[in-house]
Amino acid sequence: EFELPTRPARGRAGTIALAPDGTLGLDEVEYTTCPPGQRDWFLRADRIDIDQSRGQGTGRNVRLDFKGVPILYTPVISFPVGDARKTGFLFPTYGQSGRNGFELAAPWYWNLAPDRDATLTPGILSRRGVTLDGEFRYLMPRGRGQFDAEWVPDDRLAGKDRSYLRMAHRWDVAPRLRFDLRAAHASDSRYFEDFGLGPEGTSVLFLERVATATYLDRHWRAIALVQEFQTIDRLIAPADRPFARAPQLAFRGRWGGTSGLGFEMRGEAVNFERAVGVTGARFDVEPTLKWAWRRPGAFVVPALGFRATQYALDGRAPGEDDAPLRTAPVATLDAGLVFERAARRRLQTIEPRLVYTYVPFREQSDLPLFDTGLPDLNLVQLFRPERYVGADRLGDANQLAAGATGRLIDADTGRELISATVGQIRYFETPRVRLPGEPATTRESSDAFAQLTVSAFERWNVQLAQQYDTQERRSVRSLVRVQYEFDAGRVANLGYRFRRGLLEQLEGSFAWPVAESWNLYGRHVYSLRDSSPIESMAGLEYRACCWRVRLVGS
Repeated sequence: EFELPTRPARGRAGTIALAPDGTLGLDEVEYTTCPPGQRDWFLRADRIDIDQSRGQGTGRNVRLDFKGVPILYTPVISFPVGDARKTGFLFPTYGQSGRNGFELAAPWYWNLAPDRDATLTPGILSRRGVTLDGEFRYLMPRGRGQFDAEWVPDDRLAGKDRSYLRMAHRWDVAPRLRFDLRAAHASDSRYFEDFGLGPEGTSVLFLERVATATYLDRHWRAIALVQEFQTIDRLIAPADRPFARAPQLAFRGRWGGTSGLGFEMRGEAVNFERAVGVTGARFDVEPTLKWAWRRPGAFVVPALGFRATQYALDGRAPGEDDAPLRTAPVATLDAGLVFERAARRRLQTIEPRLVYTYVPFREQSDLPLFDTGLPDLNLVQLFRPERYVGADRLGDANQLAAGATGRLIDADTGRELISATVGQIRYFETPRVRLPGEPATTRESSDAFAQLTVSAFERWNVQLAQQYDTQERRSVRSLVRVQYEFDAGRVANLGYRFRRGLLEQLEGSFAWPVAESWNLYGRHVYSLRDSSPIESMAGLEYRACCWRVRLVGS
C-alpha cells in the first residue's frame, strides 16, 4: 500500500518491483484520491511500468470504476511522471448545443521541446461537420508567445469554410524596452454568434491587431504602435468604424519630485487612416511647469502648461484648411487637506480637495474627430483638467471641481472599511466647446457624483455610485452592488445598473449548499427597459469526498 499526502492520493499493488536501472513495476494496481474508508472511484490496472529516468509511465488494461461499475477502459495508456510532459491524447470533451448539435473533441498534446509545445484538437459538430483547433506556445529567453487557430472546413449550415486566428507575443528586447504583438482575424461576421460562449464571446464588434514598443526609464515613457481593427458587426457604417493608427508615437517625460519645482512634457504624433472620410496626421504636445508644496495633511500644486495641436489632413473639401492649428494655455491649481482622527483602533479621515482649471475658448468646429469622446463622470474625471478623452477637442474651462472623501480604516491591518466620495464641478463660464451631437448647456454646474463602498461588516459588501442631474433633479447613472455571505459556501449577490436613455438592468446571483453534498448556483440578468431577460444560468452540483458532478443550463 502507498500514500501520496501532497496530492492527496493513495493506492495499493499486488507486487512492487524496483529494478537496478530505476524502473518501477507494479502489478494489480489500484489508485484513488478518496480518503481511507471511501471507495467511490478507483483507477485499476493489471500492470504499470514507470521509467523514472525518462519520466514516463505505461499502464496496461486500465479501467475506471465508479461506484463499483466500470465506466472507462483502455488496453494501454502512457503518462508523464513528475513534472515531465509527454506527447499523447488528453481526455476528450463533449457537449450539446442548440446551434451546433452534439459536440465531441479529442485534444492531442505534442511536447515539441522544453520551450515549445502544441495541442491539436480534432472534433465534430453534428450539425456543421468536422472541426480542427490548434494551439502553439513557446518561450524565449526574454519573451513568450502563443498562436491559436480554429477551423471549420465546409460548414454545412453556412455553406463555406469558417476560421478564427489569434496570436500574442511579448519580447523584452532590453531592460527598458518591451515589444508586444496581438492580432486576431475571423473569417466572417457571424463567427462569434455561432461559436462564441457567453455574452462576452458573442457580442464582439471589432477585432484588434496591434504592435506596440514601450520604452521606460527614470524620466521618459514612450510608446510606438501600429493598430487596426477588423469590423465584425457589418451593420456599423464605414463612417462610424474606428480609424487605424499607422503609426502612433506617444511620450511623456517628468523631471522633479513630488515636492518643489517640476517639469512635465507629453505629446504624440499619430497618423489616422480609414477607407472613407477625412484622414491624416495629428501632432499634439503639451509642456507643463509645476510647483508642489506638500506637508503632512495638506498640499497645493499650481501648474501652467501650453498645448499645441497641428494637423496635416487629406480628403478635405476644396477651400477648407488642411493644416489647422490649435493652441491654448492650460492653468490648474490643485489643493487638498487630509484630516485624521484615531478612535477605538479605527482611523477616520476626511479629505477635501479643490481643483481650479482655466482654459480659454478656442474655435475647433473645423477640426476632425479621429478618436475623441466624452467620458463618463467618475472620481478620476472629476478632477481632470481635460473634459474630453482624445486630442481633437480641448474643452474650454473656467471652473472649480470640489470633492471630499471620507474613509474608515482599520488601524491594525490598514484595511479600508468604509469609503465615501462626493463631488461636483462649478462653472464660472458656460463651456462652449462641444462635440457633434453633444447638446448645448447653460448650466452653472456639472452633474453631482457620489460613490460609497462598505466592507466594514463581516458578511456584507456594498458598492453604490450615483451621477445626479441637479438641474433636472433626476438620476443620470446609478450602480448598486450588494453581496451577503450567510456562511461558508452560501453567498448571494444583487446588482442594479441604470443609465438614462440606454439601459436599466437587474442582476442576481447566488451559490447555496442545500444539503451536505448538494449545491445550487445561478445567475440572472434582466432588462427593465426592454422587459426581457438578457442572460440566465442555473446549476446543480453534487460534491462527494473525492469527486463531483455538475449540471448546468443557460
